Amino acid sequence: MESINHTLFLWLNAPEHPSVLALTLATFFAEQLIWVVPLLIGIGWLRGSEGNRKAMLVATASGLLGLLINQAIGLAWMHPRPFMTGLGHTLIPHVADSSFPSDHLTLWWAVAFSLLLQRQPRRISIGLALLGAPIAWARIYLGVHFPFDMFGAISVALLSAWLTLRAAHWYLGLSFRLATAIHHRLFGNLIRLGWVRE
Repeated sequence: MESINHTLFLWLNAPEHPSVLALTLATFFAEQLIWVVPLLIGIGWLRGSEGNRKAMLVATASGLLGLLINQAIGLAWMHPRPFMTGLGHTLIPHVADSSFPSDHLTLWWAVAFSLLLQRQPRRISIGLALLGAPIAWARIYLGVHFPFDMFGAISVALLSAWLTLRAAHWYLGLSFRLATAIHHRLFGNLIRLGWVRE
């Protein structure tokens, strides 16, 4: 299996001298696009209905659980990144920790799959899920992940999205009340002006 992983990596990894366009796109997908997740959740909370806000909380829980599962996997089984074994070309700096599964992609897909399972907002969640593919490609292209790291990420993301939705009755009520109280404390003036939904 590891030989297949290495073969796929070398097929997808950047050449020694990639084009400026490919490098720019890959770097954007690999490092910058992830900021869409907190931005989307923030906007969904500030402008959304109660239902949308609860969906954002469940999606946040899914992302956090996915990252927690990844940490446990990394502690139990250390899988070196390509550059740690001298394989391929590495075009962005990265700490030399366990590569499996990809934290970037786990967070991205855990949120996307959670929103998909909750069926709101449908178009955005489908778009998020599809954008996971170029993120996966970019992380491999730039030399910081193996292809199997992405399969691990999709598995963890699906599991965390399912678990946090199934267990929502245990935590959603309390977390919603707490988040709402913080929201009113932080945005009270803007709520009174009508700029932010109560």
